[in-house]
Amino acid sequence: MTSHVEQQVQARIAAAKAKAQQKKRRREELAAARQRGLQARHAAKMRRWKDQR
Repeated sequence: MTSHVEQQVQARIAAAKAKAQQKKRRREELAAARQRGLQARHAAKMRRWKDQR
């Protein structure tokens, strides 16, 4: 049987892991959105170059 203190420590550890996973997922989502934005900007730039010729 675990003590109350051990249970509290385990709960804090679990909360910290969940928070770290959430931050990692958010960073991945932002990186993917950034990449899509960069690709869209590049495609628009290529279209403008093509139209100018």
